[in-house]
Amino acid sequence: MNSLKPRFNNVLFDLDGTLTDPFLGITGSIQYALRKLGVFRIPDAKELAWCIGPPLQGSFAQLLETDDPERISAAMTAYRDCFGSEGLFENELISGIPDVLEALSKAGVNLFVATSKPHVYARRIIEHFGLSGCFREVYGAELDGTRSQKSELIAYILERETIAASDCAMIGDRKHDLIGGAANQVAGIGVLWGYGSREELLAEKPLGIAETPTELLSFLSADIL
Repeated sequence: MNSLKPRFNNVLFDLDGTLTDPFLGITGSIQYALRKLGVFRIPDAKELAWCIGPPLQGSFAQLLETDDPERISAAMTAYRDCFGSEGLFENELISGIPDVLEALSKAGVNLFVATSKPHVYARRIIEHFGLSGCFREVYGAELDGTRSQKSELIAYILERETIAASDCAMIGDRKHDLIGGAANQVAGIGVLWGYGSREELLAEKPLGIAETPTELLSFLSADIL
């Protein structure tokens, strides 16, 4: 890994489902929010797996079957009450990810987190797992939903960091990551250990799809691509 010749000098990583598995924390916090809003039938945790990755405002709109901004906002507030105190750390680091980050860092690649999760939470999670030293910066949405769409977030990162799209890759487990990259002419690489299916990722025509973190590293090597 130490002899890696990088294909890109800048790599953006999604957080949920890509660097960590947040299943318990996110689904539990969604269930808490639905209870607070008086929803009669609370879905099982497994039924809520589809909510991991996309912006939560849209997920709550579907779960609550409403487009009422006040009701969605109330759900988001309740969710954050739970997630900010408990759910944040009901999370597991993906096995093999630290080795990938270390190899890329040693090769001189600039690493960034690019998540639809509010950056105030994303930074705490990255710090919790001892990964802060691997990343140049952690980028995410604002609490009001600004930059929760990956296309908007990636555009913001490219401008703020003065990164050429051709020298950047976006890594993620859901189609939203790849769509956001493509919207900014950034190469996308999908990963299969998260919450998106191979079919979902293939539909967005990524540069590659990695089944393991080790395979992801090979896709990021100039000797392979």
